[in-house]
Amino acid sequence: MAPTTKEGQRAELHRTIWRIANDLRGSVDGWDFKSYVIGMLFYRFISENAYNIAVSSYVEQDDTREIVAITALNVEIARIVAHQSELHTAINAIVVDLEGVES
Repeated sequence: MAPTTKEGQRAELHRTIWRIANDLRGSVDGWDFKSYVIGMLFYRFISENAYNIAVSSYVEQDDTREIVAITALNVEIARIVAHQSELHTAINAIVVDLEGVES
């Protein structure tokens, strides 16, 4: 008779999995069997992910780069250069005033 509670079903599943694992393992030492199973799981993981990586390298990705308005960018650069020129002129005037006072 099958268990009716969730815990009972889980325990039955646990026992069944262990029974199958013990039957599959046979006379092989538990440590060796564990190493073998972990190795197989690792190779399966690698093969599945290698396939995904291989497929994704052939699939064209969406272009997620930011769209830049070159005209607006050039206007902003011109504004910054003009402001920098104004600052340079002002700094030169301050240096001339300071050098004139000190000399």
